[in-house]
Amino acid sequence: MRRKTKQTLYKNGAKGDCMSDISSPAIGFIGLGTMGEPMALNLVRAGVPLMVWNRSPEKCAALAHAGATVARSQDELFAHCRLIILMLADGASIDAVLGRGSERFSQRVCDRTLVNMSTVPPAYSQALGHTINAAGGRYVEAPVSGSRKPAEAGQLVAMVAGDAAPVAVVRSLIGPMCKEAFECGPVPGALRMKLAVNLFLITMVTGLAEAAHFAGCHGLDLAQFTAILGAGPMASDVSKIKANKLLQQDFSRQAGISDVLKNNRLVVDAAREAGIASPLIDACLDLYVETESLGYPSDDMIAVIRAIEQRTQALA
Repeated sequence: MRRKTKQTLYKNGAKGDCMSDISSPAIGFIGLGTMGEPMALNLVRAGVPLMVWNRSPEKCAALAHAGATVARSQDELFAHCRLIILMLADGASIDAVLGRGSERFSQRVCDRTLVNMSTVPPAYSQALGHTINAAGGRYVEAPVSGSRKPAEAGQLVAMVAGDAAPVAVVRSLIGPMCKEAFECGPVPGALRMKLAVNLFLITMVTGLAEAAHFAGCHGLDLAQFTAILGAGPMASDVSKIKANKLLQQDFSRQAGISDVLKNNRLVVDAAREAGIASPLIDACLDLYVETESLGYPSDDMIAVIRAIEQRTQALA
């Protein structure tokens, strides 16, 4: 992995007037949150020479212990890395890290490959790609499907979009993080695909919560309900995990309510922009807004059952 990455990334050297330092083989990784930390750890454990930076420095400790180099600033990371993975919360965070809109932007992105693994609006990603390309850089979308547990296990599914050459480089790199990667054409094809996948995921988990609520309110055995669901044709890894969390009343975070709400809004916004009807995800949006307002922003997404419970109580 290490040899292939170095040869692929550095054989062309610098170009034009771009600032360049190709003496280091390090891959950059910025954003060590719920998903980013285990993803970066899997790269380090696979032998990828990684340099990391995070706005909250304490999040770098586990990576440093695993063998990653911790950059003192994003400028140090950009100076040493030709390929930088971004796993940040939103477009504003990405713009801040890249210095978009300032003179530092060109210095940071020129002759570098920027890999955006964050889930952001497709229109934003497309515009970002244009500005990076115009500044002499390369841009690849690589959002992933999965929560923290699959991230820890290296079992995420990646959707990759961009020009063929940098996409090939990225696909060769992300193996330790992802069990599969699918090429989705030009930007923003990967993010549109991610939103389509998220639409199914969110409506499925919300439907599971409503089904469990229906069963519980009818006095049915929830353990039996869970067993029947798990034995039937609708069973999946997600349904089994989430049904068991409901059975155990375990709302510890894998994909948090606030994170799911953000993704839900992205899907709804993309549907509105395209003039597409989206009745199920619209209903889910209301339920996740209500769940967050009830005080469960950091609970797992299956805590959406709290909003359904409240609606039932309102009927009494």
